[in-house]
Amino acid sequence: MFISSGKTKILVDAGLSGKSIEKALTSIEEVASSIDAIFVTHEHIDHVKGVGVLSRKYNIPIYANTKTWMAMEKNIGKIKEHNIKMVDSSSFCINNDLEVLTFPIPHDASCPTGYKVSCGNKKVSIATDLGYFSKDIEEILKDCDVIVLESNHDTEMLKVGPYPYNLKRRILSNEGHLSNDDCGKAIINITNEKYKNIILGHLSKTNNFPDLAYKTVTNILEDAGIKLGKDLSVSVAKRDMPSSYIKF
Repeated sequence: MFISSGKTKILVDAGLSGKSIEKALTSIEEVASSIDAIFVTHEHIDHVKGVGVLSRKYNIPIYANTKTWMAMEKNIGKIKEHNIKMVDSSSFCINNDLEVLTFPIPHDASCPTGYKVSCGNKKVSIATDLGYFSKDIEEILKDCDVIVLESNHDTEMLKVGPYPYNLKRRILSNEGHLSNDDCGKAIINITNEKYKNIILGHLSKTNNFPDLAYKTVTNILEDAGIKLGKDLSVSVAKRDMPSSYIKF
């Protein structure tokens, strides 16, 4: 996820190859050399594949908590000492510009973290890889303008799909991933007077489809009396290319 205040530009995770991320940034008229920091949510390879490459090539600092650093070191390669930023505090500032709040997420990683980034009164959060949607996360997301929220799988597709039983159990567990239905219910709980741009993210390639995720979530919201375009907007993040660039 790319976030920019104009003054400061950051990535949250870098799960594609370095080349793919460079290409994606170019497509939105940005360049990797302008990135001020990369924040890592957890060590799984689909979140860190390009982290080391980008840091070495463009001298970019990498921020993660100590346990995540220890778990991901073998996957990202050697990083220059001054770019290793172990952050175990719950909040900190980048460039005297972006306020960053970290919060724990329920997932089967060493110390998985979500991020809430604020600039003035504008707030953006990313909350993916959620085994369940906790009350603490709900409170953190309620006042955000833009939220990337996991809508990983359709439960029935997962149950009858090709994954082995143990993997299905992991995904469905409280340290796994949020389903389309659970994502829709979570959005109901964070809907209030503040208009929100909700981006459905981390969709499974095997157990979901973008149209299915969107329709499932929006049907749940409409059944709850939430009006799309008036109370909030819902879109789906693309898997292999940049999604819409939200400016606000």
